[in-house]
Amino acid sequence: MAHIDYYLGTISPWCYLAGDRLERIAARHGATITYKPLDLLQLFDRTGGVRPANRHPGRMAYRAQELPRWADHLGMALNLKPAHWPVNMAPSSYAIIAAQEAGGGDLGGLVHGFLRAVWAEERDISDDSVIRDILAAHGFDPALADKGLFVGAETYGRNLEQAVEAGVFGAPFYVVRETGARFWGQDRLDFLDRHLAGA
Repeated sequence: MAHIDYYLGTISPWCYLAGDRLERIAARHGATITYKPLDLLQLFDRTGGVRPANRHPGRMAYRAQELPRWADHLGMALNLKPAHWPVNMAPSSYAIIAAQEAGGGDLGGLVHGFLRAVWAEERDISDDSVIRDILAAHGFDPALADKGLFVGAETYGRNLEQAVEAGVFGAPFYVVRETGARFWGQDRLDFLDRHLAGA
């Protein structure tokens, strides 16, 4: 059985546009997923990337075309300039880590719930009440927003170190543990699907 490490940032529009395709691919191939939220900005700093605020205007102009283009292609709502972006990724990441540890809910739905909240619902995912609401909506104890702080902080930092070691430099990033195959971007999910099928 294949296992996929999914490195993500809870404010990444590209992670949002991935939707639930990873989960559907994994189910089709009997694969399991470990969600590894991390601080994307620190990842960029560590791996030669450039933070969005520091990118060349030409790159940002292209991004402003490409995001709506993909959203339209996928039939997904997208606000190109969300009211709460960027925000602190840590609280929502801690909640995902705590929920993964606790089990019992829809973890993929939770991850997408945070991303959708940013890019389609104009919600602040650094706000405690929003985090609790999204946890509850996906079958998790809202109290995980508090209970998971210590373990969440520790794992969040470890996810960054593991990402750098695994050759991860952006998000979404998918690593198949058994083969070491790496796939960067929601537009590479078809290739992940083919890889898991043995192509």
